Amino acid sequence: MLGKIPSFLCSCLIGIPLLMLSVAAQESPSAPLNQLILESLRSMPVGGGYSAGALATRALQRSVKAQGATLAVDATRATPSYCSGATYLVFLKAVEKLLDRHQIELSPACVEALRPAGQPDGTGIWGRWNANGPGTACLFEELKLGRNFSELSKARPGDFLKIFWNDGIGASEHGHSVIFLGSGVRNGMETLTYWSSNIPGGFGEKTVPCSRIHRMLFSRFEHPASLSGAAVIRRSDPYLAGLEHRSSAPAEMLRQCGIAR
Repeated sequence: MLGKIPSFLCSCLIGIPLLMLSVAAQESPSAPLNQLILESLRSMPVGGGYSAGALATRALQRSVKAQGATLAVDATRATPSYCSGATYLVFLKAVEKLLDRHQIELSPACVEALRPAGQPDGTGIWGRWNANGPGTACLFEELKLGRNFSELSKARPGDFLKIFWNDGIGASEHGHSVIFLGSGVRNGMETLTYWSSNIPGGFGEKTVPCSRIHRMLFSRFEHPASLSGAAVIRRSDPYLAGLEHRSSAPAEMLRQCGIAR
């Protein structure tokens, strides 16, 4: 998805602080793992600059170390950054906390499989997360990490979210990998607030009018023990690998994500 020069070079409205989310988001209960995602997000650095080039990919790789059955994430080393790398770091920080608190146990092979190491789109765990289209959602479906859905009404702060700025899915898409924080109304417009690595500043929050968004795909982290399958996952997902060069129909995407339509 990103890690290559994006085509969605567009401005966003100024974000709002995490403690000033919309009333609707504050009143919506989050699952315990959503709270862990938000906790991990709050420990992320701010800013650092945005880049979708090789420099940012190398910085992402430097920021994650697999140490036997433990994971060490130092997000301060991951600058500049891009959106899918930013959300993956928050995901890995949550996994790191689960391991440190002995809430899950993973083999050294599983922990190593989580490390971003320049895998191409569709290959390995990072290559799936970073792929065009529904990369994160397909990974969640394949490993049974949690549910995928497309309705904003079901969203809770801490859900992972793929935003589609146009109708394309795959090679023709303009997209953004983010963490959902809330929705509300501003100046009479329905808005959506999220955290990611954003143009031009890098790590931080943004609020955009919902009218700009053509499609949304949410993924909720619910079953961390299922990460035990990371070491034995098939090497490549041919659907995600193919989306680097072709487009996908919405119905095909939803089927791949386990969403029946």
